[in-house]
Amino acid sequence: MKILGIETSCDETAAAVVEDGTRILANEIASQVAIHARYGGVVPEVASRQHTLAIIPVIERAMNRAPVTWPDLGGVAVTFGPGLAGSLLVGTNVAKAIALAHNLPLTGVNHLEGHLYANWLANGTIVFPVLCLIVSGGHSDLVLVKDHGDYALLGHTRDDAAGEAFDKAARILGLGYPGGPAIERAATQGEASIELPRAWLKGSHDFSFSGVKTALLRLVEAGKVSNKDDAAASFQEAVVDVLVTKTVAAAREHRVQQILLAGGVASNRRLRQSLEQNSPITVLIPEPVLCTDNAAMIAACGYFHFKTGKTDGLDLDVVPSLRLA
Repeated sequence: MKILGIETSCDETAAAVVEDGTRILANEIASQVAIHARYGGVVPEVASRQHTLAIIPVIERAMNRAPVTWPDLGGVAVTFGPGLAGSLLVGTNVAKAIALAHNLPLTGVNHLEGHLYANWLANGTIVFPVLCLIVSGGHSDLVLVKDHGDYALLGHTRDDAAGEAFDKAARILGLGYPGGPAIERAATQGEASIELPRAWLKGSHDFSFSGVKTALLRLVEAGKVSNKDDAAASFQEAVVDVLVTKTVAAAREHRVQQILLAGGVASNRRLRQSLEQNSPITVLIPEPVLCTDNAAMIAACGYFHFKTGKTDGLDLDVVPSLRLA
């Protein structure tokens, strides 16, 4: 079964065709990073307008590259939340129009669930139950995946998500936008020599990164940061240390056989390396292009939706604050 996936939750306009939930036939992404960089962050109204301009050409490229025609498709999967309302509306309405015009089944996909399913595109056999760490600009979640569609949220961020913390730290240090890649680039030139706090929140699997961000800000304001690269490396190490330690602890507690890493921050090389080195069990990590927002993960997740009979009608609406579990 070939599924067309559409993703427009933030500032990437993406379309993909995936076969049987595991094989990518096409994965097209139109990025808006250069547009939003001048503002230091995503401007929602600008993002939605750019999606409107890019969505049809991106879908056409994906269909041509696959290559498939409309009768070849088994369904359409689209992100309907969480994300920016205006951005989500563009993708969702186009997906509904395609489903109606070509008499195709439609399924709405949770963006976070999509990130999780990026692992099915690259890692072969996944044995349930598994633990997934989803880390992105808006989310830092530890999810126990018992089966397809069966999730239990073990821990989440109480304030800043990891990606949000990286963005703010980059702004504090004047490293530019987007913050995650900027921090990572600077960190490769520095040493983690600055002592920064870790919020362990003992007794829970939750995360908190506002404290380490504030500590970095206070050091910069006090003129105690002489080397931005060292500060970036120290900040990155503090965030990675907490993410990895708490993930490994949760994996041990729930006796899972595998750990999945997902979300935009999962493309961070230090996080990938540290989790693989410190985990006593197998760690599965998608390639970086499948960690950041893309439609292949949405199509993969959509395939498993269709297999279990989960479809939506043309009254599907966006849910900007949608939760996974």
